[in-house]
Amino acid sequence: MAGVRSSHSQGRRRSWRLVLFGLFAAVVGADLAYLALIWPDWSVLADGPPPKSAFIRGYEARAEVDRSLPKLAWLPVPDAKLPIWLQHAVVVAEDASFFKHGGVDVEAVSDAVQYNLEHGRLQVGASTISQQTVKNLFLSSERSLGRKWHELILTWRMESNLPKTRILGLYLNVAELGVGIFGAEAAARFYFGNSVGALSFDQCVALAATLPSPIKHNPATRTEFFLKRKQKIYGFLAARGWGPTTGD
Repeated sequence: MAGVRSSHSQGRRRSWRLVLFGLFAAVVGADLAYLALIWPDWSVLADGPPPKSAFIRGYEARAEVDRSLPKLAWLPVPDAKLPIWLQHAVVVAEDASFFKHGGVDVEAVSDAVQYNLEHGRLQVGASTISQQTVKNLFLSSERSLGRKWHELILTWRMESNLPKTRILGLYLNVAELGVGIFGAEAAARFYFGNSVGALSFDQCVALAATLPSPIKHNPATRTEFFLKRKQKIYGFLAARGWGPTTGD
């Protein structure tokens, strides 16, 4: 009898292992299928016009249902038309190590984890410009381990296939900068009545200061948070010697 019970017990354990392996294989298979569905042609992304991002398509879908939402404003421009001052301001504001890391800023992640643990809640993130570009282009704003995993995989491949300047150009062409306003060109026209290539240094800094929470804090609302962030960006730029007086 003892031998029979042992055999049954081993059989049950074997069955559970098979079930767990089957579930694991199904999850991995579904994940690979999803990645294959959204996987971009990196050569097209490297040289072609900026594509309509997942975030932009999502806004269009919401605007179809909610007619009170403003019409989509998105006017992608070639990377060469994006002012160097705007590029510098966005880098110091969003990802100071952008030109040094490989897509993920390990030091910033470590600091963010420590800060969040000390405060007992998720207050600070550590997404790089590369990660934000991937999220905007291909993913969603949901906070989940699955989405973060896809973000890391796509960021790794993007960094392997695209130069930093192109990644930054894509980001500036699809980033949300107001309600229904995506990309620096549409934002420049909405807030300043001018094309992005004609923006002043101060206006470039203002757009960079808009990025963390563009719905509430932008050149139109001019909140205290927005104005303080502008001053911080000025300080970051001055510390690097980036600005009009450098001749850039």
